[in-house]
Amino acid sequence: MNTFNVPTRENVSTNNQAIFDNLKKGLGFVPNLFATFAHSDTALENYLNFSNAKTSLSAKEREVVNLAVSQVNNCIYCLSAHTAIGKMNGFTDEQILELRAGYSSVNNKLNALAKLAKNITENRGRTDSEVIEDFFSAGYTKANLIDTISLVGDKTISNYVHSTTQVPVDFPEAQPLVTETV
Repeated sequence: MNTFNVPTRENVSTNNQAIFDNLKKGLGFVPNLFATFAHSDTALENYLNFSNAKTSLSAKEREVVNLAVSQVNNCIYCLSAHTAIGKMNGFTDEQILELRAGYSSVNNKLNALAKLAKNITENRGRTDSEVIEDFFSAGYTKANLIDTISLVGDKTISNYVHSTTQVPVDFPEAQPLVTETV
């Protein structure tokens, strides 16, 4: 398989160098996936603006969506990154595995959100009406629905970038999701 190189600060545009500097200052490093976006003079800035835009979802809820979508799209990079971020947002290892599988056994509202994110991704937006009704019954609004769809799109972009480029994962690798077969 062709390996995509991860550009360094010296290999990217001046605009992207400034973004690299900000990422390093904020995160302590430039994640390989973000660096890969910098092959384009505009994609990294555009992606980060989209990804960091205001939303009606909390940070914890965003991670629910990120984990469910990344699992459906089988993106080990994003699963690894969002497992680490999920832990920083208070989720346990067991809860993270559940959310990746598209449910939560401990929180009804997050359960509805995880099921919705999984269903949207699996069905490419042709979401089951029952899943949407459960989402609303759990207390979510139409604004939350639109923000969830936007976040599914955001995460799908990064999943596809990694799936296409296969740049090295620079987070502790997420454990495989094992589902029981009956």
